Amino acid sequence: MQLTNVNTMNNMLKKLSIILMLCLTITLLGGCSGTNNPDSSESETGSESNKEIVDYAASVKLDMSSSTAKTEATVKTFVDGDTTHFNVPTSVISTGVLKARYLGINTPESTGKIEEWGKKASRFTREKLESATSIVIESDDANWNADSTGDRYLVWVWYKTADSEEYRNLNIEILQEGLAIASNSANNSYGSVCINAINQAKEQKLNINSGEKDPDFYYGDTVELTLKELRTNTDAYNGMKVAFNGIVTTNNGNNSVYVEEYDPETDMYYGFAIYYGFNLSGKGLEILSIGNEVRIVGSLQYYETGGTWQIADVSYRIMKPDDPGNIQELSTGNEAAYVLTDADTFLNGTVDVLVGEEKQTFEYAELALGTTISMENLKVVDVYTTTNEESSSKGAMTLTCEVDGLTVSVRTGVLYDDNGSLITEDAYMGKTIDVKGIVDYFSGDYQIKVFSANNIIVK
Repeated sequence: MQLTNVNTMNNMLKKLSIILMLCLTITLLGGCSGTNNPDSSESETGSESNKEIVDYAASVKLDMSSSTAKTEATVKTFVDGDTTHFNVPTSVISTGVLKARYLGINTPESTGKIEEWGKKASRFTREKLESATSIVIESDDANWNADSTGDRYLVWVWYKTADSEEYRNLNIEILQEGLAIASNSANNSYGSVCINAINQAKEQKLNINSGEKDPDFYYGDTVELTLKELRTNTDAYNGMKVAFNGIVTTNNGNNSVYVEEYDPETDMYYGFAIYYGFNLSGKGLEILSIGNEVRIVGSLQYYETGGTWQIADVSYRIMKPDDPGNIQELSTGNEAAYVLTDADTFLNGTVDVLVGEEKQTFEYAELALGTTISMENLKVVDVYTTTNEESSSKGAMTLTCEVDGLTVSVRTGVLYDDNGSLITEDAYMGKTIDVKGIVDYFSGDYQIKVFSANNIIVK
């Protein structure tokens, strides 16, 4: 009886030993099927991450002897991640400036309604071209081909730096960095390379493919945009909470300041009035000091009395300085542009602007509203002074001026000299003056609004 039990036990141990050996063998050979292995997805991901990273931007070569249209160029203006204005020979473009739209890519927006990763894409393009010792732009065929706007040309951008003799293809480099999505990427000379670069960026989960938040983007209920977008598409944002950056240029003395921001694509400044009312004190007011670059957060409202738009409901919560709803100081020591403008441009000029992908024509002064402007050699032919005793504008003047056969109105605040004495119309009547002010709209006309006597120079 005891012998039988011992034999039974030995048989069981042998069977168990065989089972353990089989499991060990299976484990060493790679384990069971992926459906039964909880770590299978991690193993696959790990194998993907170990793939060799290909530098697709260097895998294509610039052939200067090919039949495609190409030219050496220098940067005139950086616009955004996929648009740059280049200086080129007049034999290429009669103006000497080619507005380039990069072939095969579409980077997120950074010049209109701000999109995630747009600022980083714009910064990436700038950094690469600023480091370049040579730039060549190339069409996809023998002609310079305009895009749908008719103003920009579709090109490949090649650059090389001081530490390399080989040109890199910037379009493809932007794709492989995960800073753009496809835009007819397969339908061009480097289609397969573009697709491979896109797929690699997705596999590597780079930037827009990362699933992570963009550290340069503000998330929440606020629409992030530029002053250009706000000025050219104002009705679309009526009553909405918006945010943008700009330089504080002027305090109008009525609980408002003006801010402006430069747009490289149109080579213009765009501005807006910011009404802070009685919502700010201390640090909040300090942020809105002249010369500060600021982030403004507030609601877009139509100011019925003035007949213009303004931003209101701005705030600063001192106990929560990092609140994304706060106005914020970004830098100090900046200066207003005071763009020198002739009377004909001011009164009659027009500007074509791409709103989305559609070209629209605006009056120059309409776009320049709220921005700083200067004008020279204005002959004052008439002066009207506000005399209403109950008005806070008592003593303010409207100077009717003539220059180059045109009439320009200059409206002032209440002005005082260095001794604190009120300046009256005698100081300007019949004189020739240079002025610096804000483009303003009043009683159906565009005017220049001046808030300081120092900004009117009698010649």
